[in-house]
Amino acid sequence: MSSLIIRTFLTLFVVIDPIGLAPIFVTLAGNRASHEQIKIARKAVLVAGGIVLAFALVGSLLLSYLHISIEAFQVAAGVLLFKIAVDMVFAQRERETEAEEKEAQLRQDISVFPLAIPLIAGPGTLASVLILVNEASTYTLGLVIVLAIAAVVLLTAYIFLCLSPRLARILGQTGVNVVTRVLGVLLAALAVQYIANGITVLLKNALKV
Repeated sequence: MSSLIIRTFLTLFVVIDPIGLAPIFVTLAGNRASHEQIKIARKAVLVAGGIVLAFALVGSLLLSYLHISIEAFQVAAGVLLFKIAVDMVFAQRERETEAEEKEAQLRQDISVFPLAIPLIAGPGTLASVLILVNEASTYTLGLVIVLAIAAVVLLTAYIFLCLSPRLARILGQTGVNVVTRVLGVLLAALAVQYIANGITVLLKNALKV
């Protein structure tokens, strides 16, 4: 049980990367009043939480409807996470396109887009949640544990967003890049493990046929 809790927390913390969100949030909302920044951060985290909850509950049903095995999804998620990890290691993580970034600068409400989606509840986060929910199915109250840990990570992200101006000043861009690179290495290892696990099961199933 403890291994599931630790693995879930580390996975979601690395994928969401609350520290890496800080400079992005300052760029998007740094010119707004502090109380407005807190309001934006709160709404973004709540919306992202709703998306994560919905995906955790119906994600497996969606895969089943599309006739996609969890192992195939695991391999695809591993490839996606590895791409994100490489970008993090080279401090070139782009969670939104250039056009999306320009649009965000002009938006009055940036909490849903681009903060909640894709910065917090992006493809990597949703893929990780679905894999963790599947792994937790062998534990008693496994789904509840994953959702509770996800809530803790989202709360951590909210705290980092609220403290982002101060955090950005303390760490600076170099400090943020160093932390992001370390998390990127961990995410790369996790992605490789996802791919290896998925391919192993797929090969075993293929050999049985």
